[in-house]
Amino acid sequence: MPKAKQSEENRLKALVEKRKDFSAARPAFVRQESWRYVRLHPEWRKPKGVDNKVRRQDKGWPALVRVGYRGPAASRGLHPSGHYEAIVYRPKDLDGLVPGRDVARIGGTVGARKRVAILERATELGIRVVNPTGLRIVEPKE
Repeated sequence: MPKAKQSEENRLKALVEKRKDFSAARPAFVRQESWRYVRLHPEWRKPKGVDNKVRRQDKGWPALVRVGYRGPAASRGLHPSGHYEAIVYRPKDLDGLVPGRDVARIGGTVGARKRVAILERATELGIRVVNPTGLRIVEPKE
């Protein structure tokens, strides 16, 4: 493997590790009082009440979501494998991708026939598809 390609892979893997470190240091943003009531799901909702403790950032209450908790800009859009991820809807979308640097993710609205065509084209170009499953191949009944 050429040294430049290996150093690029190492750089991308280091960015993913850096993103993991940022994520580990980030507090768990939970909806206020979700730990108290079953009917409140823990997914984050912005507090808007006048006397809301989380909005006022009172001590002892969960952290408020703010832009300062965002991860490093260089590692945004990277797949956890350390490759750039591109969503693909048709086989022609694969032409702009670079094998080894990019990985493809087939869009959720793509049907089975086009999904097969995308997978065939990806194997021709040597591009890895992150979500190749989802095909429901039905055997003809005899």
